[in-house]
Amino acid sequence: MSTEKFEITLEINGEAEKVTISANETLREVLRDHLELTGTKAACDDGSCGACTVLLNGKPVRSCLTLALEVESEKITTIEGLANDNKLHPLQQAFVDHHAIQCGFCSPGMILTGLAAIREQQAELSRIEIREAISGNQCRCTGYAKIVDAIQAASQQENGKGEDESVKCEG
Repeated sequence: MSTEKFEITLEINGEAEKVTISANETLREVLRDHLELTGTKAACDDGSCGACTVLLNGKPVRSCLTLALEVESEKITTIEGLANDNKLHPLQQAFVDHHAIQCGFCSPGMILTGLAAIREQQAELSRIEIREAISGNQCRCTGYAKIVDAIQAASQQENGKGEDESVKCEG
């Protein structure tokens, strides 16, 4: 078993973060254990639940299946990177407004997956499109209806049909 360490710089939430890691450390381990970004949840360790989802160059990925060494030159966004000046991101606020959070364990992965779907579609998402987008994320509390409501509300807001057209899902 190799004990060789590597010093890498990761771009996380717009900031350069230097870390010294082993070759087999996952992005999830680095985020949580080295950088204390605990919004990225540790759960299944096999990519089946979506709790560890982060955005890699704007696309949702399972950080438990991603080696940290592989993403040194990529842009990583965690749930901690969405709020701006102590104001929740519009999708985070939609989760609050639509009571889409119960225990909250799945929320970071759901929010980041929903945000990627909104950005990719660039049009109001249907409930079916939202359900397809979040199909790899498991929730044991809400039954998904309120999560879909929240993502749909943010999608409508992003596309000018929501209550406050001045707030865009950027971040």
